[in-house]
Amino acid sequence: MDGLEALRNRYLQEISAASDEAALEAVRVAALGKKGEISLKMRELGKMTPDERKIAGPALNALKAEINTALVARKAALADAALEERLKNEWLDVTLPGRPRRQGTIHPVSQVTEEITAIFADLGFSVAEGPQIEADWYNFDALNIPPEHPTRTEMDTFYMHKADDDDRPPHVLRTHTSPVQIRHMQKAGAPTRIIAPGRVYRADYDQTHTPMFHQVEGLAIDRDISMANLKWVLEEFCRAFFEVDNVELRFRASHFPFTEPSAEVDLRCSWEGGQLKVGEGDDWMEILGSGMVHPKVLRAGGIDPDEWQGFAFGIGIDRLAMLKYGIPDLRAFFDSDLRWLRHYGFAALAQPNLHGGLSG
Repeated sequence: MDGLEALRNRYLQEISAASDEAALEAVRVAALGKKGEISLKMRELGKMTPDERKIAGPALNALKAEINTALVARKAALADAALEERLKNEWLDVTLPGRPRRQGTIHPVSQVTEEITAIFADLGFSVAEGPQIEADWYNFDALNIPPEHPTRTEMDTFYMHKADDDDRPPHVLRTHTSPVQIRHMQKAGAPTRIIAPGRVYRADYDQTHTPMFHQVEGLAIDRDISMANLKWVLEEFCRAFFEVDNVELRFRASHFPFTEPSAEVDLRCSWEGGQLKVGEGDDWMEILGSGMVHPKVLRAGGIDPDEWQGFAFGIGIDRLAMLKYGIPDLRAFFDSDLRWLRHYGFAALAQPNLHGGLSG
């Protein structure tokens, strides 16, 4: 087959002269594309005699391989040249200090929840969780809250929509985390010691109330538990949480459907200069509600009240955060204001623990 040497020299020169990948691709198509010169000559092999193919076939394959090799080598050379040019124009002084990046912060509610969990874990309490959309029975009936109780009205509780032909009580957005106690008792039985932190929902909104807020319930059940155990646990919690040695609690008789007897707990404090000081002064501040678990609640949880008894308490996590860290308005917790979050937030690696200090 004539002209292969001339074809070879021409394409090798064009490949060598290609200044970029687009020009190189044009040479490849002209030589090896479907209608390229070398491809067309390969098709001519079918028209040749066997003796002619024995000579022309190896020559064409060798030419095709040589052109392919040259194309690959030239493409690599062009890439290296492009990289070299970039390195000349794009350089970085690695000795310069790094550019500071804004760091996110842990929300006070998340931080205080972790603090509470760390304290009660040290006291032997585990964490239990439950659904935020709760059955009416778990949220009210199982906790000895009668149908006529004011908290069951639509003015206080968010009820879920139900079909017109559905005769079942509507589900609710849980108004407290107490339903978790019932679910845990049904599942784990007695004895038990748990806390149940989480979101709760009530139809209220002002400086100290929001429609969604956070609570932690505590529950301890055993054969010989008394109010004295409850008082000790709450005193130890307040000492650790507020990081003070002296704590004085006052129990005031109250009424909650799910505990009997019931007590609201006040903490001795002072507000000198608008700053809260725990364990000193002549003021008292209500911080939580508590009591001995009502026998009907134990039965709803599948526990025999003739053999077991226990205490329960409920604390507002948001309120504790406001007290400890001097946050004046509860609504700001949920405004998503980055300035507020940077001011009151906590470093991501400042994990609360009892040894290194809860506030990080």
